[in-house]
Amino acid sequence: MARLPDSDTDRMAAIARYIERHAEEPLRLNDLGELAGLSPSRLQKTFKQVFGLSPKAYQDSIRMRRLKSELKQGSPVTDAIYSAGFGSVSRFYGEPSRQVGMSASAYRERGEGESIVHACRKTVAGWLMLAATDRGICFAEFGDGPEALLDQLKTEFPRAHFVSSRATQSPEMDEWMTALDTYLSSRGPRPDLPLDLRGTAFQMQVWRYLLSIQEGDTISYSQLAEGIGRPRSVRAVASACGRNRVAVLVPCHRVLRSDGGLGGYRWGLERKRRFLENEQSLVRKKAESSQNV
Repeated sequence: MARLPDSDTDRMAAIARYIERHAEEPLRLNDLGELAGLSPSRLQKTFKQVFGLSPKAYQDSIRMRRLKSELKQGSPVTDAIYSAGFGSVSRFYGEPSRQVGMSASAYRERGEGESIVHACRKTVAGWLMLAATDRGICFAEFGDGPEALLDQLKTEFPRAHFVSSRATQSPEMDEWMTALDTYLSSRGPRPDLPLDLRGTAFQMQVWRYLLSIQEGDTISYSQLAEGIGRPRSVRAVASACGRNRVAVLVPCHRVLRSDGGLGGYRWGLERKRRFLENEQSLVRKKAESSQNV
């Protein structure tokens, strides 16, 4: 009985390899369960415990990886969609935007044809640049100044069309920047702004979990790994936090070492400390205000 978890892990690894070999085919949970010698529900639960994804989500991630490879090689979008196993163009556009974050043709051209509006402002935490597509903020970085940050933005999206924001042309961007600056100055909560996140399936899973952490709360990297169902992936979780390009709004600053130490932070430990102290202060003020009502 003590060896059962290892046996389940081995069986799930075999199922994962089977899915990879047959990713372009329709795969039913009943059939996968029969291969593993488990009921469909037990397979679903065990597979998710081992990989952090359902068998269907795992298959979709394999298809997406193949699709991206085809697009990067210059294949026509429709051909790439069918080659990856999506079955139809409508099915592809019904599901993968959460993985790609942009249209298939835009991904193939590394963002070519997309318009990205950007704005830069000096905040109490230093120079900050926000950049957004029509779906939401895709870039929020601290840096040495407007020119350096613009160079960094262009490196991230080398073929996009960039538009410098002015309040009259993009009032939403100006409002978003003001709301974020207000938070950084400890004068208001972290704003809930629309996001256009772009990353691997694993990174997206980490970033979405980070969005569930409440203001004033912190977790450890190991707790984050457990939270997404990947307890052995602590290093990978830390790496995903480091790859986050949307500072503060995706709150990777709320993740600490197991001993309570700050750990790492893409934008410097002093900023991480400041953000955590700001949030603790705001939570205390909110609690005091509710008591006085």
